[in-house]
Amino acid sequence: MAPDIREKLATLPTSPGVYRFLNVKGTVIYVGKAKNLRNRVRSYFQDPARLTGKTAVMVGHITDLEVIITSSEVEALILENNLIKELRPRYNVNLKDDKSYPYLIITNERFPRIFLTRQVRRDGSLYFGPYTEAHQLRLILDLIGSIFPVRSCKYKLTEEAVASGKYKVCLDYHIHKCKGPCEGLQCEEEYAGMIREIVQLLKGRTAGLVRSLTADMQQKAASLKFEEAAAVKTQIDGLKRYADRQKVVSADPADRDLFALAAGPDDACGVVFKIREGKLIGSRHLYLTNTGSVATSGLLSSLMEHYYLETQDLMPEEILLQEPLPDEESEALRQLVSSRQPERKAVRFVIPKIGEKAQLLAMCLENAEHHLHEFMLQKQKRGEIARVPPSLEALKKLLRLERIPERIECFDNSHIQGSDYVSAMVTFVSGRPKKSDYRKFRLKSFVGSDDYAAMHEALTRRYGGSLAGELPMPDLVIVDGGKGQANVAAAALRELGLDLPVAGLAKRLEEIWLPNERDPHNLPKTSPALKLLQQMRDEAHRFAVTYHRKLRTSRTIRTELTDIPGVGEKTAERLLRQFGSVEALSSLSAEEISSVAGKKTAESIYRHFHP
Repeated sequence: MAPDIREKLATLPTSPGVYRFLNVKGTVIYVGKAKNLRNRVRSYFQDPARLTGKTAVMVGHITDLEVIITSSEVEALILENNLIKELRPRYNVNLKDDKSYPYLIITNERFPRIFLTRQVRRDGSLYFGPYTEAHQLRLILDLIGSIFPVRSCKYKLTEEAVASGKYKVCLDYHIHKCKGPCEGLQCEEEYAGMIREIVQLLKGRTAGLVRSLTADMQQKAASLKFEEAAAVKTQIDGLKRYADRQKVVSADPADRDLFALAAGPDDACGVVFKIREGKLIGSRHLYLTNTGSVATSGLLSSLMEHYYLETQDLMPEEILLQEPLPDEESEALRQLVSSRQPERKAVRFVIPKIGEKAQLLAMCLENAEHHLHEFMLQKQKRGEIARVPPSLEALKKLLRLERIPERIECFDNSHIQGSDYVSAMVTFVSGRPKKSDYRKFRLKSFVGSDDYAAMHEALTRRYGGSLAGELPMPDLVIVDGGKGQANVAAAALRELGLDLPVAGLAKRLEEIWLPNERDPHNLPKTSPALKLLQQMRDEAHRFAVTYHRKLRTSRTIRTELTDIPGVGEKTAERLLRQFGSVEALSSLSAEEISSVAGKKTAESIYRHFHP
């Protein structure tokens, strides 16, 4: 840890705020928020063994940090979102930009206009969206045009311009699609009331709007204004047709938002369902990239932050989630959504397990998985990711993994009667060996022959030592052995606070063992998953045996030299480095040997080989 960071950690405040990590070039590589800056920032530097692979790598690049104190968690959440958009830090989860998606705008002017736009400006106008399908938005615009006589012209209808008669009514007035505010034929108050009704419609409040218009129609009819009453009835009929097209998904007429997320190796897709008055009025999907080893709860939190900071829609009473959010994230989000409720009501976060709500959430998750699958296919077509091998698909299904095991690490031990005990780790990425990530371990924590202790030490050193930050965490750990080895490996990972999938492959019957399961899994000999496991196990065995032989040969040679009076281990190593082998050394003269070992030792070595 850099001295500057150590000093800053000691003086961090306990206030809420935002922190930024910088690398040696002064570039911001991560932006985060915290309820308590001191506790959150210090957690990155206290116990490296508890950090995930991506976070551990990031911490290794931190050379400086900066904090910005805010007055509340909500302010920290908003500031974090803005800084991530501006700086695009390397280690933050990225949400796919929505700039290409259309919005529906109600302009901030006298006699507002309503149209489609792809640019959001902070000019006081109301924006609804973004809509992932422009076709859907155009249908809504057509519906509004058929029910409400909203002007379509671009005139600036100031009081002076209207009073001076600057503009004349167009064709829309004559076909009853506009009431002529440009000539003062419709007052501003009546037009504003119509805009309020459109806002209610866009927010999904169709039932209340129908009731209000029905009362207005009855009042006009009672006053013998039959033409006006007929016009209102036409509006009501249009609204009812629109409401009938919306899918009723709940008998409970509550307002809810549903969030579900499907995650891949480094990408994810989140889907939001908007339910208003028990009807599904819209859905939206967002892609997240650079997700790495971020937990689903953390990705859900990022998705919700982005959605609620961007949308201007009416906030719901209840939010359904597939799993709980981290406590700190949950409270900040709850405050943000509640602060934008008309009556500042507390919003409920619900994780349903059974019943109608669970079924709705399952439907939302199914949509997320579908969109993620399409996204991954598009990336494959563009050549951004390789096609998933059938062997990895089969492994995911067999071992009931949450994601494709893109990165697999396999361990094997080698020794002769407990001497020169070593362990080797080979790495396969996308079903192929990645030799630059192979590692070997000379085991020292025990004496004698103990395969369980050997496996425990190898895994502890790989996932709890410096290698934890040097290499990414795998999606699957394979050990050479049966039930016992699989259980020992799982226990070693639990001690390190890691929850990585583990499997053992026994040589005798080629059985696959999972931790704490009574019976093994048997695969057909033609199974691509079994062939991949065998390939990894054999490669780990080859790598371990090669390393063991090298150590044993080196020890034998070193013993022969160190038996010569005056030659210790360091001198023996220098001689072997210089001359290559004992055989080459034995053919040299005393003078030639003295260039490395000194005159007296050289003569001793020469006499040893030439008695």
